[in-house]
Amino acid sequence: MRILAFEKNGRSALGLRRDETVIDLSLAAPDLPTELVDFIAAGPEARKAAEAAADKATGEAVLPLAGIRHAVPTRRASKIVCLGLNYADHAAEGGHKRPEYPSFFMRGPHSLVAHNQPIIRPKVSETLDYEAELVAIVGRRGRHVARADALDHIWGYSLFNEGSIREYQRKTAQWTIGKNFDSTGGFGPEVATADELPPGADGLRIQSRLNGTVMQDATTDMMLWGVAETVAILTECMTLEPGDVLVMGTPAGVGHARKPPVWMKHGDTCEIEIEKIGVLSNPIRDEA
Repeated sequence: MRILAFEKNGRSALGLRRDETVIDLSLAAPDLPTELVDFIAAGPEARKAAEAAADKATGEAVLPLAGIRHAVPTRRASKIVCLGLNYADHAAEGGHKRPEYPSFFMRGPHSLVAHNQPIIRPKVSETLDYEAELVAIVGRRGRHVARADALDHIWGYSLFNEGSIREYQRKTAQWTIGKNFDSTGGFGPEVATADELPPGADGLRIQSRLNGTVMQDATTDMMLWGVAETVAILTECMTLEPGDVLVMGTPAGVGHARKPPVWMKHGDTCEIEIEKIGVLSNPIRDEA
């Protein structure tokens, strides 16, 4: 199943994508939740009902994919947990030793940007960098989850462009300030349920492209901590809830490590692609 959020009458609605059409679930299945967190929390029955409604959908409930305005898959996750330095080659290009424990930090919902919507380069800095990342979305509540059981807690996968203001990231020992500027984190365009991908979304090609030029090119099996191990580590200290977003880190090739550095600027377009999941595209605009 491919689920996306789109703008409808000033609000966000859920759609089920099939090929080049989107089934508007607010019309095809009006009793279902209209927000991804609630849809996931409603369990397998909600998914079955959505599939059944999509099979029967006609008329205004069937929209052309090209005609929708994407929304962020969810802004209501109780947690957006990000991993830094989760690829050894990326750690090395930044002058870091191979880490012994994940570098975790958090993002806020204000920092998120939907597919095809602009990532904003802030007035205060030109050092806006791209980062191609896999997203894992939690499907079941869990604490002290064993690694062997961890993937049973993942509902689906998506794409992220972890837009980072490097100058501000380095102002403090913690990275949070450089990772939380308004409208800098591209997220979407949709969520692929876990059954559509290899376990843990492992071994998939991941790329970033800036104005069509490949900047990062790796595979997700190069992560130091995969999805299952990340869930196990996180749930040692926190309860993961349905809809929580795990942003799994980026491979080598980021802009700040290049000589000279390459920053995203006004007029650029940055694409993130992960094999079997899709392509996330965002134009870059200067802050007004």
